[in-house]
Amino acid sequence: MVHKTPLLLLPGTLCDERLWKHQLASLDDIANMTVIDLTGATSIKELAHSVLEGAPDTFALAGLSLGGIVAMEVVRQAPERVSKIALLHSNPYAPRPEQLETWDHLEHLVEQGRFMEVFKEKLLPNLIHPNRQQDERLVSTIVSMAEKIGPEAYIRQLKAVATRSDARQNLEQLQCDTLLLTGRQDNVCPPAFHEEMEQLIPNSTLKVIDQCGHLSSLEQPEAVSGALRAWLLETPEGRNDF
Repeated sequence: MVHKTPLLLLPGTLCDERLWKHQLASLDDIANMTVIDLTGATSIKELAHSVLEGAPDTFALAGLSLGGIVAMEVVRQAPERVSKIALLHSNPYAPRPEQLETWDHLEHLVEQGRFMEVFKEKLLPNLIHPNRQQDERLVSTIVSMAEKIGPEAYIRQLKAVATRSDARQNLEQLQCDTLLLTGRQDNVCPPAFHEEMEQLIPNSTLKVIDQCGHLSSLEQPEAVSGALRAWLLETPEGRNDF
């Protein structure tokens, strides 16, 4: 009987379990997966605490974007409980002043009732590779997730991400096997972010997916599932550069 690793999946801003649809199906033979809701708090520390409250004693952790930021805080709060960590499209830096100003502006627009306008005009164009902007199935999934999460939860997520701290010093102390993954054309969390994290984290592997923006688990699901499988199984592929 194959041992299944407990694996918590942390989605990005305005994303739900559909972000991980392919992974939930393709990794079911080796992992007991749970998708965590990241809409219920207004700080990264609170979100991480809520993850830990409902988690097994030890577990593997994969987070994308906001989920990656929360994952870094989870492992900071309880490093002994995290057996492996995968950081997809993640940002280890504290917010820049101009980012905080942008988020305040977006929050103001959402409070005016312009949530879907904000999402479709200001967020969506940056989320996926330019060649996929006309992919109706992909775009409809992303829009549907945002509609389900809704404006109130989005404001909470904006407030939460504004509280993130610089995680780089903590990453240097990380001892568990770490997968770093991003898209070659991710303009939100570009390869350079992950290259720096690879230099900081002792047991890390970096995978950069070509023809891919910020939502690799939807844009290039087979590549992401393959990388996560190698990481979970600790195969030679998982220990070396892809």
